[in-house]
Amino acid sequence: MKKGLIALTMILGVSFANAQAYEGKDDAKFQIGANFQENGTGIVVAYDYGMGENFSIGLASSYILGVEETIGADFGDRIDLKARFNANLGSVFQLGDNVDIYPGLNLGLKNFGGHLGTRYFFTDGFGLFAEATAPFAKYKSGVLTPAEKLHNQFVFSFGAVFNL
Repeated sequence: MKKGLIALTMILGVSFANAQAYEGKDDAKFQIGANFQENGTGIVVAYDYGMGENFSIGLASSYILGVEETIGADFGDRIDLKARFNANLGSVFQLGDNVDIYPGLNLGLKNFGGHLGTRYFFTDGFGLFAEATAPFAKYKSGVLTPAEKLHNQFVFSFGAVFNL
Protein backbone atom coordinates (compact mmCIF):
# COMPACT_ATOMS: atom_id res chain seq x y z
CA MET A 1 0.00 0.00 0.00
CA LYS A 2 2.79 2.39 0.93
CA LYS A 3 4.69 1.67 -2.33
CA GLY A 4 1.50 2.21 -4.35
CA LEU A 5 0.92 5.57 -2.68
CA ILE A 6 4.51 6.65 -3.37
CA ALA A 7 4.21 5.56 -7.03
CA LEU A 8 0.92 7.47 -7.43
CA THR A 9 2.46 10.58 -5.88
CA MET A 10 5.42 10.40 -8.27
CA ILE A 11 3.17 9.92 -11.32
CA LEU A 12 0.97 12.85 -10.34
CA GLY A 13 4.00 14.99 -9.60
CA VAL A 14 5.44 14.32 -13.05
CA SER A 15 2.10 15.04 -14.74
CA PHE A 16 1.77 18.34 -12.86
CA ALA A 17 5.35 19.27 -13.76
CA ASN A 18 4.72 18.57 -17.45
CA ALA A 19 1.47 20.53 -17.66
CA GLN A 20 1.78 23.23 -20.33
CA ALA A 21 -0.49 26.26 -20.22
CA TYR A 22 0.88 27.64 -23.50
CA GLU A 23 3.47 25.93 -25.67
CA GLY A 24 3.87 28.51 -28.46
CA LYS A 25 3.50 27.93 -32.19
CA ASP A 26 0.91 25.27 -33.14
CA ASP A 27 -0.45 25.04 -29.59
CA ALA A 28 -4.22 24.43 -29.56
CA LYS A 29 -6.62 25.04 -26.67
CA PHE A 30 -10.36 24.43 -26.31
CA GLN A 31 -12.30 26.11 -23.50
CA ILE A 32 -15.87 25.56 -22.36
CA GLY A 33 -17.50 27.23 -19.42
CA ALA A 34 -20.19 29.42 -17.95
CA ASN A 35 -20.46 33.16 -18.38
CA PHE A 36 -21.98 35.48 -15.82
CA GLN A 37 -23.34 38.93 -16.55
CA GLU A 38 -26.16 41.29 -15.77
CA ASN A 39 -29.60 40.00 -16.87
CA GLY A 40 -28.39 36.54 -17.87
CA THR A 41 -26.02 33.62 -17.62
CA GLY A 42 -24.90 31.36 -20.38
CA ILE A 43 -22.31 29.12 -21.94
CA VAL A 44 -19.06 30.12 -23.65
CA VAL A 45 -16.76 28.09 -25.91
CA ALA A 46 -13.41 29.20 -27.30
CA TYR A 47 -10.65 27.80 -29.46
CA ASP A 48 -7.16 29.32 -29.53
CA TYR A 49 -4.32 28.39 -31.88
CA GLY A 50 -0.69 29.38 -31.24
CA MET A 51 0.84 31.48 -34.00
CA GLY A 52 4.11 32.27 -32.26
CA GLU A 53 6.01 32.08 -29.00
CA ASN A 54 3.69 34.49 -27.21
CA PHE A 55 0.59 35.07 -29.32
CA SER A 56 -2.42 33.11 -30.48
CA ILE A 57 -5.57 33.68 -32.51
CA GLY A 58 -8.92 32.01 -32.17
CA LEU A 59 -12.69 32.05 -32.10
CA ALA A 60 -15.09 32.40 -29.21
CA SER A 61 -18.85 32.07 -29.05
CA SER A 62 -21.32 32.58 -26.26
CA TYR A 63 -25.01 31.93 -25.87
CA ILE A 64 -27.08 33.44 -23.09
CA LEU A 65 -29.34 30.76 -21.63
CA GLY A 66 -30.96 32.38 -18.63
CA VAL A 67 -32.42 35.71 -19.75
CA GLU A 68 -35.17 37.54 -17.91
CA GLU A 69 -38.43 37.32 -19.87
CA THR A 70 -38.99 41.08 -19.64
CA ILE A 71 -35.95 41.65 -21.90
CA GLY A 72 -37.54 39.89 -24.88
CA ALA A 73 -34.29 38.56 -26.34
CA ASP A 74 -34.57 36.31 -29.40
CA PHE A 75 -31.94 33.86 -30.71
CA GLY A 76 -29.98 36.60 -32.51
CA ASP A 77 -29.79 38.68 -29.33
CA ARG A 78 -28.60 35.73 -27.25
CA ILE A 79 -25.70 34.52 -29.44
CA ASP A 80 -22.36 36.13 -30.28
CA LEU A 81 -19.33 35.00 -32.27
CA LYS A 82 -15.90 36.64 -31.95
CA ALA A 83 -12.49 36.40 -33.55
CA ARG A 84 -9.80 36.87 -30.89
CA PHE A 85 -6.13 37.69 -30.51
CA ASN A 86 -4.23 36.77 -27.31
CA ALA A 87 -0.85 37.81 -25.98
CA ASN A 88 0.18 34.74 -23.95
CA LEU A 89 2.38 36.17 -21.19
CA GLY A 90 2.88 33.30 -18.73
CA SER A 91 6.45 32.71 -19.89
CA VAL A 92 7.23 36.43 -19.99
CA PHE A 93 6.32 36.77 -16.32
CA GLN A 94 7.96 33.39 -15.55
CA LEU A 95 4.82 32.00 -13.95
CA GLY A 96 5.69 28.37 -14.58
CA ASP A 97 4.76 26.01 -17.38
CA ASN A 98 1.28 25.26 -16.07
CA VAL A 99 0.10 28.90 -15.75
CA ASP A 100 -0.69 31.45 -18.44
CA ILE A 101 -2.20 34.92 -18.43
CA TYR A 102 -3.50 36.29 -21.70
CA PRO A 103 -4.77 39.79 -22.37
CA GLY A 104 -6.34 40.14 -25.78
CA LEU A 105 -8.65 41.80 -28.25
CA ASN A 106 -11.83 40.42 -29.77
CA LEU A 107 -13.83 41.46 -32.81
CA GLY A 108 -17.37 40.12 -32.63
CA LEU A 109 -20.79 40.34 -34.21
CA LYS A 110 -21.94 42.72 -31.47
CA ASN A 111 -18.85 44.81 -30.61
CA PHE A 112 -15.10 45.31 -30.52
CA GLY A 113 -13.65 44.57 -27.09
CA GLY A 114 -10.95 43.14 -24.93
CA HIS A 115 -10.43 40.33 -22.49
CA LEU A 116 -8.06 39.32 -19.73
CA GLY A 117 -7.81 35.66 -18.84
CA THR A 118 -5.78 33.10 -16.98
CA ARG A 119 -5.34 29.37 -17.40
CA TYR A 120 -4.03 26.87 -14.86
CA PHE A 121 -3.31 23.30 -15.99
CA PHE A 122 -3.43 20.42 -13.52
CA THR A 123 -2.25 17.87 -16.11
CA ASP A 124 -0.90 18.14 -19.63
CA GLY A 125 -4.42 17.99 -21.07
CA PHE A 126 -6.77 19.55 -18.50
CA GLY A 127 -7.00 22.82 -16.62
CA LEU A 128 -9.27 25.65 -15.56
CA PHE A 129 -9.66 29.11 -16.99
CA ALA A 130 -11.14 32.41 -15.83
CA GLU A 131 -11.70 35.34 -18.17
CA ALA A 132 -13.14 38.85 -17.95
CA THR A 133 -14.43 40.51 -21.14
CA ALA A 134 -15.56 44.08 -21.76
CA PRO A 135 -16.63 46.00 -24.90
CA PHE A 136 -14.58 48.98 -26.11
CA ALA A 137 -16.85 50.00 -29.01
CA LYS A 138 -20.43 48.96 -29.71
CA TYR A 139 -21.61 48.65 -33.32
CA LYS A 140 -24.85 50.47 -32.66
CA SER A 141 -24.71 54.07 -31.50
CA GLY A 142 -27.27 55.61 -29.20
CA VAL A 143 -29.28 53.88 -26.54
CA LEU A 144 -29.22 50.09 -26.67
CA THR A 145 -32.29 48.00 -25.88
CA PRO A 146 -31.97 45.58 -22.96
CA ALA A 147 -31.60 42.69 -25.45
CA GLU A 148 -28.79 44.53 -27.31
CA LYS A 149 -27.00 45.12 -23.99
CA LEU A 150 -26.63 41.35 -23.38
CA HIS A 151 -23.35 41.16 -25.34
CA ASN A 152 -22.32 44.78 -24.72
CA GLN A 153 -21.38 44.65 -21.06
CA PHE A 154 -18.80 43.27 -18.65
CA VAL A 155 -18.81 39.45 -18.62
CA PHE A 156 -16.97 37.01 -16.37
CA SER A 157 -16.41 33.43 -17.58
CA PHE A 158 -15.10 30.37 -15.76
CA GLY A 159 -14.67 26.79 -16.90
CA ALA A 160 -12.49 23.96 -18.20
CA VAL A 161 -9.66 24.18 -20.73
CA PHE A 162 -8.20 21.31 -22.73
CA ASN A 163 -5.00 20.90 -24.74
CA LEU A 164 -5.74 19.53 -28.19
